[in-house]
Order: sequence, then structure tokens, then C-alpha cells
Amino acid sequence: MRAACPLPPGHGPSTKGHLSPVTPQHPAKVLTTRAMCSRTFWCFVSHPGAASTGRCSGGRGREWTQALLALPLLLLISADRCAPQVLGIRGDALDKFCPQQPLDCDDIYAQGYQIDGVYLIYPSGPSLPVPVFCDMTTEGGKWTVFQKRFNGSVSFFRGWNDYKLGFGRADGEYWLGLQNLHLLTLKHKYELRVDLEDFENNTAFAKYHDFSISPNAVSAEEDGYTLYVADFEDGGAGDSLTYHSGQKFSTFDRDQDLFVQNCAALSSGAFWFRSCHFANLNGFYLGGSHLSYANGINWAQWKGFYYSLRRTEMKIRRA
Repeated sequence: MRAACPLPPGHGPSTKGHLSPVTPQHPAKVLTTRAMCSRTFWCFVSHPGAASTGRCSGGRGREWTQALLALPLLLLISADRCAPQVLGIRGDALDKFCPQQPLDCDDIYAQGYQIDGVYLIYPSGPSLPVPVFCDMTTEGGKWTVFQKRFNGSVSFFRGWNDYKLGFGRADGEYWLGLQNLHLLTLKHKYELRVDLEDFENNTAFAKYHDFSISPNAVSAEEDGYTLYVADFEDGGAGDSLTYHSGQKFSTFDRDQDLFVQNCAALSSGAFWFRSCHFANLNGFYLGGSHLSYANGINWAQWKGFYYSLRRTEMKIRRA
């Protein structure tokens, strides 16, 4: 099987009418209680008794009560940054009570929280919480999910800045962000699991026991957030990702692939394209078999270039 490019004549996807990069919601427009909630959520799940003592609020009982009441709003926090300093939230008392903030879902699992769901992690440090979905059940759990698609509700045909910082909602379809991925893989060795499901309810996975993003770069962005995967394990999906190892990430507004044309534009997605792809998990959500060539959510070694998958998850945990 050859990689999906160049496109056959007449099969190139049109970009006319599709969404241009969406500007993330500015954090200054978010309710203060919602920001407070994002700042205090990990304290709450780590020390549930603190709600009654007020210790997490440093005596500011009213603010803490508001934060708890706003807790369900955590599920609406986008994967974009929600920095307390941007919002003017004072979190010094919380930091004193909750000095250990989780880097990833491995840390959360180690604290005894082993239920699938949305949690906060801190790959950039204590002042930048990032909502993430943790898979705590698959193959022993501890998976930090960085890409999730299941219904086509979120456009993944986006520009460089969105893919750098992340977009979507952690309780729905989302992308965690290339910078977050890089920071995570700098600190530990990770393995990658790619879970796939088609519209006939068949499932398969591919696993790579070595995964990193620009591990040796002085500037990960200048390095293109280069993908490295190795040590493939087949879970029925076949290996569609090794072909992409060593490649920079490309979007329609930042072409870093090896093909003469822009692979991201041709494939209606964004990925670590070479010339062009065997995997296009950020392509259009086309609902199964499609006539257009290689522009759906494709994993070629399992379903080929004319089948767009129903569900995908890309997730990492410490190796």
C-alpha cells in the first residue's frame, strides 16, 4: 500500500466553505467562579474534607462555596489555557494546601482516583491547569487522552495556533495541544495507544511503546513538534503511524511535510504528514465509506483511504 498522496485527479477535497481556524474563547470572558473552580478542582478531589473546613480557600469560605457550586462548569472548560493570573484569581492559599499538582493521568491514578472522566493536569506548571480526559479502565488505565473524536461535533480542520495550544472540550471531542504533549514527554518516557472504532462496531488498536514529541529540541515549535514512535504492538489495526515518525506537524497554514503540495490542505486535516499519510485521524468526519480520497478519519492499514472512522482516541501513559 502506498501513502495517500498525490491525490488522484478529481479527488482533491475542496476547502471552500469549510471552517477557518477558530479563535479559542478568551479566558477573561469566563465567569470568575468557573476559573476558581478550575483552580481548586484538584484540591477538592485530593482533599474532599477541605470543603467543610474551608482550608482550601484560606478562610475565604464564600469563594470556596462558589467554586464548589461551579464545579460542574469544569466540564465546560475548553482545552485552552485558563491561567489564574490572567483572570486575576489569587491561588496562593490553594497552592499551600495542594502543593502537588498532577502532571498527567498517571499522577491522578496514583492518588486513588481511578474513574474515567475529566481532570486537571499541569504540564506547564502550577499556574496553568489544563482539563484532560483520563481513561482509567483500558488496559490498566492511567491514559492521558490527547485526541478524541466520536461524533463530528468539533471541526478539526484548523490552523497551527489551535493545534499548538489545543481546542475542544475535555468531556467531548478535543485536541490537548502540541505544546502540552511536548512538555509531558520531556519529563517521562511514554507509550502511545491509538483506539479505533468503525460504524459497524468493530474495534482495533495500535500501540507504540516509545512515543515523544521533539525530545531533543531547544524550541519544540521551531522543530515542528516532531513525532517519534517506535516498538509497535498490533491490536488488530495494523501499523499506520511508523511511516509518520520523524515528521514535523503540518496544518493548512504551516506546511512542513515532504510533499510538493500541502498535505494538510489536500487531506482536510492536520497531522505529522510525510508525503502524505497512512494515518489521518484529524481529517473530516465523513461517517464511514466515502468517495473522496484520503480526507476522512483514515487509518489505512485497517480500513484504507476511503473509510472514515466513527471513534478515535490517541492517548499516552508512562512506559
